[in-house]
Amino acid sequence: MITLQRVAKAAGKHLTRTALKVRKALGARANRGCPACGRTVVGFFRYGDNPEWGCPECGASPRERLMNWLIDAGRLAVPVDGAILHMAPNEGSLVRRFSAARDYVPADLDPSRYPVPGVRRMDLMELEASGRYDLFYASHVMEHVPDDHAVLRNIFAALKPGGEAWLIVPLWEKPTEDGSFAIPPRERERRFGQWDHVRQYGPDFADRIRAAGFELEEIDAASIDPDIRHFHALDDRLFRARRPA
Repeated sequence: MITLQRVAKAAGKHLTRTALKVRKALGARANRGCPACGRTVVGFFRYGDNPEWGCPECGASPRERLMNWLIDAGRLAVPVDGAILHMAPNEGSLVRRFSAARDYVPADLDPSRYPVPGVRRMDLMELEASGRYDLFYASHVMEHVPDDHAVLRNIFAALKPGGEAWLIVPLWEKPTEDGSFAIPPRERERRFGQWDHVRQYGPDFADRIRAAGFELEEIDAASIDPDIRHFHALDDRLFRARRPA
């Protein structure tokens, strides 16, 4: 669905990405770094309200860069000897990391959207995989599901004891506002930031995760050393949920 908001975001992305290419061609110093692709860059391009959203070399978003930095820094460990369910596998760097696992399952409600080999069709509302996975990863997925309480319970059941769910969602500072697909798309865009979202999460997303039975650690990019955060243009917050052993 084409909306004015999406057109404006795309225009800002194109213009700032082009400006970075020009700066690079003119010999601007590359004094920033992307942990997703490992390259040095002259800066990051705008998308929406974030003036340093994307890597000009690989396109990685702030949340993708955050995940790669946390893994590289040893804050997170990818269970390469286990099973990983990767929902909406559109972050190329994380596909490469996760696909090294013994049992890697990339999945989405619409597999045709992804160039990743072997993407399976999966509806989280109907997820039935009791105790199979060591890691569940979903970035900007939960705001699309009709009933997130049910989906969180399904994720909990699908994890092995001690398994983790790494969840990232769009956040604002107000309490979570829920909607439904009965709301017209343009109204959902106005209320929730995007036409295919059915809620806008606040910090109380943590309460919903705990209510499903998880132990929870929140890792906010704002807690990372300011120089490191600036160098990589890190942003977003990871909800690291663990099924008790």
